[in-house]
Amino acid sequence: MQLTRAMRAMVLLLSFGLVAALAGPVAAQEKPWQDGTVWSITFVKTKPGMGDTYLRDLAANWKKIMDAAQKEGLIVSYKVLGGSSANRDDWDLLLMTESKNWASFDNASEKWDALTAKVIGSEEKQQQMMIKRTDVREILGDKTLQEVVFK
Repeated sequence: MQLTRAMRAMVLLLSFGLVAALAGPVAAQEKPWQDGTVWSITFVKTKPGMGDTYLRDLAANWKKIMDAAQKEGLIVSYKVLGGSSANRDDWDLLLMTESKNWASFDNASEKWDALTAKVIGSEEKQQQMMIKRTDVREILGDKTLQEVVFK
């Protein structure tokens, strides 16, 4: 039996309709998660015997900056997690800052520079503080990740 042009068009149309009907519910399914806040994480390795010295410095300076940033809405929260290193090349402290979303990073450099100048002081003073920190710790890396929140 040979299909007429009209019959072929009808079969084709029904085939597309069936595919669309089956694909529709899959595409419309809601994800069981939503995007959460964004975390910037710094991996720190303190030098032997310098963990307390570095934590004192963070408490005196970094905490002040983070508190001011939180007050001004630049960040949502911050944390420091400490633990033992898995090996001699591993980190032992995580410095974590939580931001509302990715957009909070847009044009934020000027705000952070102004805030740091207000809290710490001149650029020269900030550089001296950073040079001093290299005596007690090493930054192994940074990551920025978005939290996944299950519904």
